Amino acid sequence: PNWLMKEKQEHTSPCWTRMTPPSSLCLLLLGALGIFALGRFTKGQKNSTLIFTKGNTIRNCSCPVDIRDCDYSLANLMCSCKSVLPFAMEQTSYHDQLTIWFTDTSTLGHLLKFTLVQDLKLSLCGSNTLPTEYLAICGLKRLRVNAEAKHPSREQSLLIHNRREGGSLYKGWQTCMFISLLDVALFNRDSSLKSYSIDNISSLTSDFPGFSYFKASPMPNNKSYVVTIIY
Repeated sequence: PNWLMKEKQEHTSPCWTRMTPPSSLCLLLLGALGIFALGRFTKGQKNSTLIFTKGNTIRNCSCPVDIRDCDYSLANLMCSCKSVLPFAMEQTSYHDQLTIWFTDTSTLGHLLKFTLVQDLKLSLCGSNTLPTEYLAICGLKRLRVNAEAKHPSREQSLLIHNRREGGSLYKGWQTCMFISLLDVALFNRDSSLKSYSIDNISSLTSDFPGFSYFKASPMPNNKSYVVTIIY
């Protein structure tokens, strides 16, 4: 009869029965499917880099989601972080989003000096008054700033350029056609970000004699640069 066949099929199911828990084979299959689904999900996510200072160390983190500015506990919980000593930080390039939480310009300058960054967010996590000091950033396309302690929830954004030309490595330093000079004193003011660009700069040392680090950099003077002042 049909009811007998139906009952027999239910009792011969490989994973479930009426009175017994899932079999070990079924649990194995479900676990494999879960791992596969998780792998597909995480593969589609795009991690961003977060760097912040904590004490005498620097925390370098890879984050699957955006973290609220200056929330160190949440960053340590949600991101994959490792501590790096300041002198152990290597000059590198960031082609995706980079966020830096900072409290002083010395550490910020160490992290950003001629570093190749295309999408950068800077958040001031303290109430210190910053001096007028310029940082040279290579290849910057978009900048976001937030003075979290002084002007909460007031993030500003600035598009520097959207051209395709990028940067290239030159003996451990980053050189590129686009150089942004960022005045960190802008975090002291509750005013809009401003910038202006100067094209066809062929000699950085001659056209910007006040920037001594141009003299110490290996950037050749026989190229044409676009220099953007951000203040």
